[in-house]
Amino acid sequence: MNKKINVILILAGGIAVVLVCALLSLSFGSRIVPFDQVFDVLTGRDQGSFVSEVVKARIPRTVFGMLAGGALGLSGVLMQSVTRNPIADPSILGVNTGAALFVVCGIAFFNINLPQQYIWLALIGGGVTSIFVYALASLGNGGATTIKLALSGAAVSIVLSSMVSTVMLPKSRVMEEYRFWQIGSIGGTGWTDILTSAPYLGIGFLIALVLIPSLNCMALGDEMAANLGVNTKLVRGLGALAGVLLCGATTAFAGPIGFIGLVVPHFMRLLIGPDLKKIVPMSLIGGACLLLLSDVIGRLAGSPGELEVGIVTAFVGAPCFLLVVRKAKVSVL
Repeated sequence: MNKKINVILILAGGIAVVLVCALLSLSFGSRIVPFDQVFDVLTGRDQGSFVSEVVKARIPRTVFGMLAGGALGLSGVLMQSVTRNPIADPSILGVNTGAALFVVCGIAFFNINLPQQYIWLALIGGGVTSIFVYALASLGNGGATTIKLALSGAAVSIVLSSMVSTVMLPKSRVMEEYRFWQIGSIGGTGWTDILTSAPYLGIGFLIALVLIPSLNCMALGDEMAANLGVNTKLVRGLGALAGVLLCGATTAFAGPIGFIGLVVPHFMRLLIGPDLKKIVPMSLIGGACLLLLSDVIGRLAGSPGELEVGIVTAFVGAPCFLLVVRKAKVSVL
């Protein structure tokens, strides 16, 4: 009973923090809107004023920031669970770069210019790249160890980045369209983007929720999980599919935002323990909070313009990545 109460309190606290972050996102920007005026707009007491238009313009950005951050946080949990590797993350495993390559090819060769058209290219590119990186890391003795995954992901990302440049540089139009997308930003998203990405994110969320018991069993080892009746290959495949759906759909609309999937799950494990029944919902909440706060910091730091959120998350995530790699127990290369 006490455990259930603790979980409820943790979730309630997390939801409260998300709401505070959402309020900050609606309030801060090139024009700072006081909190009381934000509440007036949200409750309908202020309609038609310039301030109300500013707040209303920030609402879809804030909603998408919560969805995208939660999706990236959950994607990191899934990839770390199915690979049983502490640094498995969409950006580390090259998923973002693979999605980027397919998107830039779509822009260059098929004249695709809308985020709604990017989504399938991003999903296919992310899926193919993640499979290739994991297969490459599995070669040799010891299988896909922590360092081998990191090195494989880094090597593949470098190659794919070079391919992106090869496709992009000869065509100025492609470079112009791609250069804003590649940094990672939620500034240009609207309700259409939210509605388009919602089915993919929803499927990813549902698969993750269904897999929680099986992933908890797999944390004990594949042999133990098999003895408990878990089809480990099926669970890994579905977990990877959900991770790619969550990351690919987000990347298609916001660009390759890195490190959220790495930082958030580790922070949640330190905070509430290893149980995925707690980690999954709290990673959704933590990812949403981190992305919204990073977006607010970017707006304030770059005022009167803005610093893209992908740059801010890189500043936060890179030191955390080095810390995780240093502390990870690696047996063989």
